[in-house]
Amino acid sequence: MTYNFKKLDEKVNIILTHFVEEISSLRTGRASPSLVENIKIEAYGAINPLRNVASITLDDPKTLIVQPWDRSLINAIQKAIEASSLGVKPVAVKDFIRVSLPPLTEERRATLVKLLKEKLEEARISIRKSRDETWKDIQEKERSKEISEDDKFRLKDQMEEKIRKGIEKLEEAYQKKEKEIKE
Repeated sequence: MTYNFKKLDEKVNIILTHFVEEISSLRTGRASPSLVENIKIEAYGAINPLRNVASITLDDPKTLIVQPWDRSLINAIQKAIEASSLGVKPVAVKDFIRVSLPPLTEERRATLVKLLKEKLEEARISIRKSRDETWKDIQEKERSKEISEDDKFRLKDQMEEKIRKGIEKLEEAYQKKEKEIKE
């Protein structure tokens, strides 16, 4: 008897992808378009992520250039970046916005690492919930005699291995980001 772990694999991948996207917006010492690309901008009567209304490029390792496709959005973009949790003061220059990132203080680095740990724990909890759902499903199949008790424990081992690999990937992403923050 083989069990279809496709649903579990999909959930683990979604959680991992979400975690990586979330931590990419945490500011490190270097500028990156991912810091601002998801900031919400009110444009044309709707809320859009910045990446949908402007191009975002690096000017130098500490400076981003945000160039709206419609110059009338410059003020809205500037206000949204100021209101974000980045703690930066964007400067409008003619038809683009310059976002200079000040160096991180040790206190800010410690706060970012703490936030990163919280996000890691949230992702771990989500993976554990997926594991619990899969385990309940396997137990249900054993109760309804679709699989044997031996199969149930073999499937549990396979499931635990998939969960272990998923958590390892989370840890790798966490350690990489933590290193970026501390540099």
